[in-house]
Amino acid sequence: MAFFNLRRSRHNGSVLAMKFPIVTVTLVSAALLLVLWDQTRDQPQPVDASRFTDLSKNPVVLGTAVDWVVTQVPVLCEQATGQTNGDEGYSACVTRAKARSSACRRGVYDHFPSIVASDAVFRDMSITLIDCFVRKSK
Repeated sequence: MAFFNLRRSRHNGSVLAMKFPIVTVTLVSAALLLVLWDQTRDQPQPVDASRFTDLSKNPVVLGTAVDWVVTQVPVLCEQATGQTNGDEGYSACVTRAKARSSACRRGVYDHFPSIVASDAVFRDMSITLIDCFVRKSK
């Protein structure tokens, strides 16, 4: 069989068969099934700014609000640098924001409630993220 490698024992010259890698095959199969399952799930609909207009009646999960602010990074960098896509300052701003994404998200998740149910919380969360992503050098 192709899966088995035969080798000779040093002690008595007999042929030893290597064990079939059951655990490895099981883990790889499970990983493939997980990937296939994830591919078949419904993808969430993109969120636009109108989703955050009446948070007292229609609160939003913090992760959704954070994800929306992250999608606004190119626009924020354009406003902060006064440059457009392709310019050096703009590209540097977007690159810095992407590099800081994990740290900025972690900070927001640590300091804000998991449900955004007011305009004030949304405003503070947005300002915190924007300040973290698009820091002005002093």
